[in-house]
Amino acid sequence: MRRLLIAIPYLWLLALFLVPFLIVLKISLSDVVLAIPPYAPTLDLSEGWAGIKAFFAALDFENYWFLTSDDLYWKAYLSSLQIALISTAITLLVGYPIAYGMARAPQEWQATLLLLVILPFWTSFLIRVYSWMGILSTEGILNQVLLFIGIIDEPLTLLNTNTAVYIGIVYTYLPFMILPIYAALEKMDDSLLEAAEDLGCSRIGAFWLVTVPLSRSGIVAGCFLVFIPAIGEFVIPSLLGGSRTLMIGKVLWEEFFNNRDWPVASAVAIILLLILIIPIILFQRNQQKQREVEG
Repeated sequence: MRRLLIAIPYLWLLALFLVPFLIVLKISLSDVVLAIPPYAPTLDLSEGWAGIKAFFAALDFENYWFLTSDDLYWKAYLSSLQIALISTAITLLVGYPIAYGMARAPQEWQATLLLLVILPFWTSFLIRVYSWMGILSTEGILNQVLLFIGIIDEPLTLLNTNTAVYIGIVYTYLPFMILPIYAALEKMDDSLLEAAEDLGCSRIGAFWLVTVPLSRSGIVAGCFLVFIPAIGEFVIPSLLGGSRTLMIGKVLWEEFFNNRDWPVASAVAIILLLILIIPIILFQRNQQKQREVEG
């Protein structure tokens, strides 16, 4: 029974991750013969071992070399990393005070505050992004309010800029930052802060020396939960960033659906996956260390 329970998630990963990954990897090593699958080479098991050897011998890394020859792709990777890192940093700066306030709120209010953080998930992600198009447009609510108050004399150009992309990513993924930090702060022992203050620490000093280190697991988890999906984001840069924003998710979509070049698109996806594996491994190691400390 124990082996069966362990086998179920591994079978799930095999069917929904490893098999699709191998298919994409095979396409990335293939060549375009027609504009539709299958791509050359194809595996013919009727020829036996000779067919298998011929299949692997025909695979090549031409699509990966092509990515290095065109600066569009590495610029898209670097731009995606930059946008994801800055968005994660902004989300942390915004999310930590909110999580801290929730954890320090009266017990009877914490459930309500937690519900307010989760509430945006009840609305379609696409609708929420579209709403920001109306807010950030030249004739949108934000410009109208700023003009009415007198802060600006003419409407600001916010839509179709990187600023709009940052706003969209921070707004969309803010709950993913708040929730793990709140979970770490909520279970923290308040007597540790009292002990630090009794030993001469100010409240600010106790916060930096006690609260922040004890919430480190929540900070790391929140940063990874924001960074990993943000780097491959497609909807937000397409709707809020327009043609001026270069992200690898947009490039990937254009290769698949506009250029119809599946082998190159698959190579782009494989490299993106390899980039994402690094933070995933670091996240898993951090979670393992945290369990060892708690154990």
